[in-house]
Amino acid sequence: MTAKMEASAGALSENTLMIYGIVVALVGTYLTYLNVVTGMAVFSFFGGIGAIAAIWWGSDAIKHLCSYGLGTGVPSAGMVAFGAGAIAMIAGTKFGMASPIVTLILAAIIGAVIGYIANNIINMNIPVMIFSLMKLSIVGALTMLGFAAMCTGTFMFNGLVIGGMTLSMEPAAEAAAGGAQTFMVTVLPEFAGSLIGGAALAVIFFLGAMALQHPFNACLGPNESQDRTLMLAIEVGFLSMIVVAVMSYAFLDILSATVGLLVSLIGWIYTYKQYIALSKRDAYAWLDSKPIIEVGGDQ
Repeated sequence: MTAKMEASAGALSENTLMIYGIVVALVGTYLTYLNVVTGMAVFSFFGGIGAIAAIWWGSDAIKHLCSYGLGTGVPSAGMVAFGAGAIAMIAGTKFGMASPIVTLILAAIIGAVIGYIANNIINMNIPVMIFSLMKLSIVGALTMLGFAAMCTGTFMFNGLVIGGMTLSMEPAAEAAAGGAQTFMVTVLPEFAGSLIGGAALAVIFFLGAMALQHPFNACLGPNESQDRTLMLAIEVGFLSMIVVAVMSYAFLDILSATVGLLVSLIGWIYTYKQYIALSKRDAYAWLDSKPIIEVGGDQ
């Protein structure tokens, strides 16, 4: 039997948040394709905006799942979300321009399977488990895809696994006419210097997972409010985006990486101030509250 703790109500419903989160995440990721259209990588930061939109929605989704008395369920749900999302994201990037859409579909399928196993085989018996893990898997996949696109400038598979090219030159088996020596030149891709081959994707995994887990964990309590939790999600999303922007210097030109860093810093400073203001508002509402007196002992 599971005891449900009511999650805070807010101006935005679960479905509204889901629609906004998915649409902005997909649009943000697709806007990075402007890099290909213009031949400039300055539009890479849109991937980070898309990732933040997914985290923003996910912070509400994880709240409703973990309101069923899971205890430490916030971090575990976040890790499951990004584990499933990583599989969907890597497989989904093989589909060219359809990659973000395919990634979303694969994440939903994988999340539903994990949710079914957790609820019906492990017998966790949480009413919203299957649908919540579907949503959280999509959040994980779109967050990682967005940050990966910001870091490399593309959401295509080759751009994530190939870090560069090297030339291999070997003497040809036969000499050219007149006895001149000829060489065979082969272009070899470098995988170790790529986002996936260089393990930079692992950093993005943990940046996104912590950003997803933190807002509800930090705001959890009797005065948890939707707007404050969602604002914290955006703030920590921009904080993660700053790290991704720094990482992007290894993959993008200096101008493009700097644009991403400036957008991240401006967004973080603004949302941090907004979160502090909301925290003061909620703290003031509890200023004159009295502690609950426990009955027992000398009482």
